[in-house]
Amino acid sequence: MSLPVQPAAPEPSVPSPCRSLCKLDADKVCTGCGRTIDDIRAWREMPDAERMACVVRAEARRLAWGQLA
Repeated sequence: MSLPVQPAAPEPSVPSPCRSLCKLDADKVCTGCGRTIDDIRAWREMPDAERMACVVRAEARRLAWGQLA
């Protein structure tokens, strides 16, 4: 008797902004993606609306650092 195959969990609709350039600054903000350490830790559990807000904050930080055109 074989066990039923469970479908894979759906991908979140808001992809992670991680760019694999991870390095935390003195304020515990990743200089690669612009997220705080708390945002990075909470990412998996965040609902999509909170993820989108996190991405907006991270992009604003990167823009302020001159990393976005």
